[in-house]
Amino acid sequence: MSQADNRGPVYGRHPLHSDMDRGDGTVKYVLSGEGAGTIFVIDANSGDLHATRSLDREEKPFYTLRAQAVNKKTNIPLEPETEFIVKLHDINDNEPKFDKEIYTASVPERSHIGTYVTQVTAQDADDEMFGYSAKLAYSISQGHPYFSVEPNTGIIRTALGPSDMDREQREHYQVVIEAKDMAGQKGGLTGTTTVNISLTDVNDNPPRFTQSIYQFSVPELTKVGASVGRIKAVDADVGRNAEMDYTVVGGDGLDVFDISTDRNTQEGILTVKKPLDYEKKKSYVLQIQVQNTHPDTRFLSMDAKDMATVRVSVEDVDEPPQFEKISYILEVKEDAAVGTVIGSVSAVDPDIRRSPVKYSIDRHTDVDRVFGVYAGNGSIFLQRPLDREEFAWHNISVIATEFRHLDNPEQTSRVPVYIRVLDVNDNPPVLASFYETFVCENAKVGQKIQTISAVDPDEPVGGHRFLFTLAPESSVRANFSVRDNGDNTAGIFTRRNGFDRMHKSTHLVAVVISDGHIPMQSSTGTLTIRVCTCDREGNMEMCNAEALSSSAGLSTGALVAILLCILILLLIVVLFAAMKRQKKKEPLIISKEDVRDNVVSYNDEGGGEEDTQAFDIGALRHPEVMEESKLRRDILPSESLYPPPPLRRTVVPSRENADVRDFINQRVQENDGNPTAPPYDSLATYAYEGNGSVAESLSSLGSVSSEGEQDYNYLSEWGPRFRKLADMYGGEDSDWDS
Repeated sequence: MSQADNRGPVYGRHPLHSDMDRGDGTVKYVLSGEGAGTIFVIDANSGDLHATRSLDREEKPFYTLRAQAVNKKTNIPLEPETEFIVKLHDINDNEPKFDKEIYTASVPERSHIGTYVTQVTAQDADDEMFGYSAKLAYSISQGHPYFSVEPNTGIIRTALGPSDMDREQREHYQVVIEAKDMAGQKGGLTGTTTVNISLTDVNDNPPRFTQSIYQFSVPELTKVGASVGRIKAVDADVGRNAEMDYTVVGGDGLDVFDISTDRNTQEGILTVKKPLDYEKKKSYVLQIQVQNTHPDTRFLSMDAKDMATVRVSVEDVDEPPQFEKISYILEVKEDAAVGTVIGSVSAVDPDIRRSPVKYSIDRHTDVDRVFGVYAGNGSIFLQRPLDREEFAWHNISVIATEFRHLDNPEQTSRVPVYIRVLDVNDNPPVLASFYETFVCENAKVGQKIQTISAVDPDEPVGGHRFLFTLAPESSVRANFSVRDNGDNTAGIFTRRNGFDRMHKSTHLVAVVISDGHIPMQSSTGTLTIRVCTCDREGNMEMCNAEALSSSAGLSTGALVAILLCILILLLIVVLFAAMKRQKKKEPLIISKEDVRDNVVSYNDEGGGEEDTQAFDIGALRHPEVMEESKLRRDILPSESLYPPPPLRRTVVPSRENADVRDFINQRVQENDGNPTAPPYDSLATYAYEGNGSVAESLSSLGSVSSEGEQDYNYLSEWGPRFRKLADMYGGEDSDWDS
């Protein structure tokens, strides 16, 4: 098959022609492969190949197709299948795209001209081998005069000197880089990206105090190591370059105070180095020095430092109030009204002045503001109702402060107050769970069907005592009764004989549960009782669908466990059946004394289907030629324990009986295909005798008919194996137990 040049545009018509096509309309063209039938279609008559839509080379550069000419009527190929490739030629239809929409870069401040900053890269999806469609040129459209970009590589560099690149003056710059294909020529497509450039800090600024003189006051009983105050120096640099060290370099308090640096805030923390005494010295003057921890000699000298003066005044100590107890335990009933005073705390000022004390509660220990305290006398009262079942204890802290030092947290004292909430009977008892049970249709009066219990969130001193009674709405024409057991449980009993599941399948029993405390609380719970069919032992056999779905009350885990047990039992049964099949089946007749007629028990295995000497079935087909004294040829004759009675033969017309023949053939096939059949293959038991059978009876007990009456009562003496024969021949005279 010849094909058109496939290097042209992908849309339009591309003819395919077979040499077998003579133009008589007997040739049909078939197309398969990538995009066949969806992107590409072929004219079955002419072989013209069409593209159904515009294609994108960047999505898929080529397609592999196969065409074949077949007979239009028989679809038999006229020539081998031809494979061809449709290649897509590129056009400049994709603009350059940068790897990132936004770049982030940094460069140290005070860098020299031409310092490398970062590199940006753009990609063009067009074909690099086809013209300049993917040839890119970089340029900077925003960011002059601070930065520049190399047109071929996209490398960005600094364009100004150190003095113009000062982070403290300007830290962030936004530069826009443009990438243009066609090597930057006119008509090329353009893509842009933004580069956010930050100047990183260098240590080019020394620290400076915000003020020249600082003043602090400190109580005389301040502990050694305690903070006196903080001083602050600022540094225009950031991070590691802004770290600084404070030092006490002079003053009369050089040996009394010390200073350290808080590395988080870069503040100087002034602390007490030796004990203070207001009566000996009331004030100190210190000289504090600050300098960078990591100076950079390229920008700063080692002598770059700053000085400040700190004046410290020592104050006479005013001790905070002291409580009379180290802790308080108070009690209040949970039904106490809002505003009730539940107790009080007391604190005094140990100073000679005996200043009055103000009381308050630390709200961090009483977030819900359940309690309040009178500021003047320390009495604690309720602000919100209590619920012992929610919180049995409340732990709060009471603060005592002198009125003249309300703003000084150092002049406060705290004491823990433990409040116990006493229980009152404010909750009714309820059923311990949702009870749903069943009653049998054959239930008797007074039969117990369920035991119920109750719960109560209250905690009485003497313990719970619940009373169970039948609700008034369930007392009228009641089918059930409630009997209190006296141990906080009760039993549900039937009040009549028998229930009809078809008449009413569900009974709702309302039970009133009350406690024996003051004030008495009670509630009503409902019991759902399903009427079910049960066996003699009272085990449920069948209920309504809704009862089956809810009465079981089994969890998912229990159901899974039950299913696993069932599967294991089924597996055991299957294994047991398989083992039974492998075992040799017991012979039909085990005892030699239990021989009937000409059926003999022997331990000789037959020779299979080819053993034609084991039993002569010709007698079955032609009974008239059967001899009375004919014996089996494969065993020794044995005497029968119960010899048959004398038989008289009656000549029956010799004719085939279709029913007997079909039945025997069917049983023969069943025994041949049954793996559990007896190992001897010449003996099979057929418990069927057709009417008018040519073979007459298959048993010598009745192989010939008798014109006279015959006594068959002796069959009842042969045991259970001959019960059926005794019933058939003995008739009403059979004495077998029914």
